[in-house]
Amino acid sequence: MNQTILKFGYPGSLVREFDHWLVLLRPAQVTLGSLVLAAKSDATAYSELPREAFAEQKDAVAAIEAALTAFVDYERINYLMLMMVDPNVHFHVIPRYSGSRPWRGVEFPDSGWPGQPDLASAVKLTDDQIGALAKELAANFR
Repeated sequence: MNQTILKFGYPGSLVREFDHWLVLLRPAQVTLGSLVLAAKSDATAYSELPREAFAEQKDAVAAIEAALTAFVDYERINYLMLMMVDPNVHFHVIPRYSGSRPWRGVEFPDSGWPGQPDLASAVKLTDDQIGALAKELAANFR
């Protein structure tokens, strides 16, 4: 696995695996259900991915959106490709909603709503919370 995938807590943060992509729980939850869609490739430019990865990305995105709809009932969804610190191809997937969503006694507000997501206000999860939330989200993937 590439360094970006490892930085986002793989394998403990793994939600779903595809041939070319991993869906990982984002350890700092911008909103409840924030994920990382990470290419397994060592590519550091989107255009370097193999053609098959682009085709499979459609399936990964459809699975993410169905799972997050069931889990968090988002109103909008943001896909952010922010490869400044973590160089391998990946997207931050941020479900967006007005208000907040609770999970196991913790509130997850969307502090940036209705504007840009406020990445700095993310709720940082413990390793136990990451494992539990990743498992719950994984149950929503078909």
